[in-house]
Amino acid sequence: KKAPVKKAPVKKAPVKKAPVKKAAPPKPASGPSPSAQAWANAGPSIALPFATAPATLDGSMIGDVGFDPFGFSTVPVGPWFSGVGGERMGEIGNLAWYREAELMHGRIAQLAVLGFIWPGLFGTLPGNDWTGADAYSNTNPIEAFEQVPGFALLQIFVFMTSLEVRRIKIINEEGASYQPGDLRWGQGAGRWNPFKLDYTPEEYAEKQLQELKHCRLAMVGVFGLWAQAVASGESVVDQLGTSFVAPEYYAKAGYFLPEGI
Repeated sequence: KKAPVKKAPVKKAPVKKAPVKKAAPPKPASGPSPSAQAWANAGPSIALPFATAPATLDGSMIGDVGFDPFGFSTVPVGPWFSGVGGERMGEIGNLAWYREAELMHGRIAQLAVLGFIWPGLFGTLPGNDWTGADAYSNTNPIEAFEQVPGFALLQIFVFMTSLEVRRIKIINEEGASYQPGDLRWGQGAGRWNPFKLDYTPEEYAEKQLQELKHCRLAMVGVFGLWAQAVASGESVVDQLGTSFVAPEYYAKAGYFLPEGI
């Protein structure tokens, strides 16, 4: 028998693969930006007669008076909540998100204004042995914030957090049909309506406008209250009280300046 002849292994030549061409990056869209287009089609502003309002403020939303000197309404809004806003989510002119922020800040500002005034008019909460007899006695809100017990501040924080969690839940449930500022309170089916409110559509729109104006006024007012409290170190009521007291030099005929001037 002949020994089997071993064949040398045949080496295959490496097959060269054709290089894969990467797709060219998309070219940026030419032409003016949406923000530039909004300003190019600007109209007169009711709030600022000497200025113009971008085209995104077309007057269709309640309380729209063309006030947007910095052009916030021309900037796209980020998709913080999936599906909310429909096709306009994250697009130019989605004013619903700005209205939501305006109402939330305005409602907090209204409560803050009340908090600045209430202690001086109606008194403060009583203290006790655990918190201290004078824990809530300060009528200046700026100083009172550092005086009240930390547990009291924690209660406020927990309550505010619960409201925010509830608001986010409502937004995710209602999606594109969500109405800015709607916490499911007031008139309507399935809502908490302790005062039995029942407005007509026209009256309801008027109430919405009234709330919006109060929100805007409170946001401006609370800044003034805070600045005055920081500068003077006194409560608002104490400062108003001295404004109604006649100074000693008022009785001097022809002398209307304080003594020493």
